[in-house]
Amino acid sequence: MKHFRQVLEFSLPARRGLKNITSDVRQAVWQSGVQNGLVLINAMHITASVFINDDESGLHQDFERWLETLAPEKPYDRYAHNGFEDNADAHLKRSVMGRETVVAITDGDLDFGPWEQIFYYEFDGKRTKRVLIKVIGE
Repeated sequence: MKHFRQVLEFSLPARRGLKNITSDVRQAVWQSGVQNGLVLINAMHITASVFINDDESGLHQDFERWLETLAPEKPYDRYAHNGFEDNADAHLKRSVMGRETVVAITDGDLDFGPWEQIFYYEFDGKRTKRVLIKVIGE
């Protein structure tokens, strides 16, 4: 069985941001040489998320509004976690959106439905964060 590991690094300029990483993951799968298997993509930080959905700007705005309703950034003093840091909302948003996703690899490519794309969602940015891509298969 083959295995391949790659780490992506991001430093988004704003506190929150969404980035389509499908092409990065696809490139890692091609580099791995795996024809049939699985690829795990996970955020390596507790204030970021990786998930699959549609690449549609209205939906991205809806995610932002919905998450801000569930766990508003401010006021900072609403959260017991905030004291040394002011990112409790980012931890909660990550819990809702998830840590990772797994995609099947068939014939050397991502085995997706018609609109599926892979996204990195940053909830506490302005610093370097990492995403792990781990490919396994034959």
